[in-house]
Order: sequence, then structure tokens, then C-alpha cells
Amino acid sequence: MDDKEAVYVFDRGYMDYERFDRMTDDGYFFVSRLKKNSVTREVHTFSVPPKSNVLSDQMVYIGSTQKRCENVFRLLEVTDTKGNLLQLITNRFDLEPEEISNIYRSRWAIELFFKWLKQHVKIKHFYGMSETALQNQIYLALITYCLHVLIQLETQSEKKLLRIVRWFKAALWKPAYLWLRRFEKKTVP
Repeated sequence: MDDKEAVYVFDRGYMDYERFDRMTDDGYFFVSRLKKNSVTREVHTFSVPPKSNVLSDQMVYIGSTQKRCENVFRLLEVTDTKGNLLQLITNRFDLEPEEISNIYRSRWAIELFFKWLKQHVKIKHFYGMSETALQNQIYLALITYCLHVLIQLETQSEKKLLRIVRWFKAALWKPAYLWLRRFEKKTVP
């Protein structure tokens, strides 16, 4: 983490009270889902807007007396789109409760993008670990995917994209007319 302008969003699997304290002390912002069995102690209650998906907004300490955060945090209870109750913890006191809820909700759009990326772009492993190497590999994979879609559109093929990709890989070093012949529509006289 090196961007103090960003808001880091975590799922409850990344619950780490020491990390939350360290991030707050270092000036980083975060929003995380709180585990159901987390111990909280209320310090102050904020008002919530009527007709909102935010049910409560509090300033709290998190953790038990043996293992507790040093900083106070903001605890929001919100309902998701399916009506489930979520507890969100953050160190952002300057945002409206709906904004914090939307920040966490946006996390799912990112999750869906990566799910799509895994299913369609087929990146098996990364060849480099720097930010630039990862970006380049993802960009190249997306460009390749878009080219396959363009081939499907230009040839007006009704074949599935996966079949087109397989044919393209098989005929990669062969003359193009052999590959294009597979996409010609069969006309019945």
C-alpha cells in the first residue's frame, strides 16, 4: 500500500486489528466487512438518514480487552441488495454513511470483473510481479480477447468464441485462407 489518497477495501477474511491501527496511524483509509463475532464497544452514535440502507452509524472500539485496537473506528450496519445485514468498519469519518456503503458495494463490481477475467481471458499465471508487468499482461490479454471478438463479428460467425480461439490457435502458423474457410457460412441451395 502506497497511495494515501485511495480507500482500501477488504473482505472480512482480512480482519487484522493491528493492520487497521497501523493503517490509521500511517494515514491510509480503509473499509472492511467486520466478522459477526467481533467485539465492539460503542463510543458515540451518529444519526442516519431516513429511508437509507444504513441502519446504524457508530464510533466504536473494536476487539476485546486483551486484543483491542488503539484507534476508534466507524461501524456501519447496512443491508445489501438481498436484505442481508452487513457490518462495515472504516476509519473514514468524513464521508456520508451511504458513500461508505457504496464503496464496499463497488468492491463486488471489481470481484465480478476479475471473475469474468479468469473465465474469458485465461491468465493462468503472471510472468512478472511489478505493477507494470501485471498491467501489461492484463492489457495484452484483453486486447487478444477483443481481437477474437472482432474476428467473430467480422466473419459474422455463429460459432462460440471458445471454438474460434481454439481454431485460431490450431491454425496460427498456417495460411489464413485455411482458417477463414472454417467460418464461411454453408449455404443450402
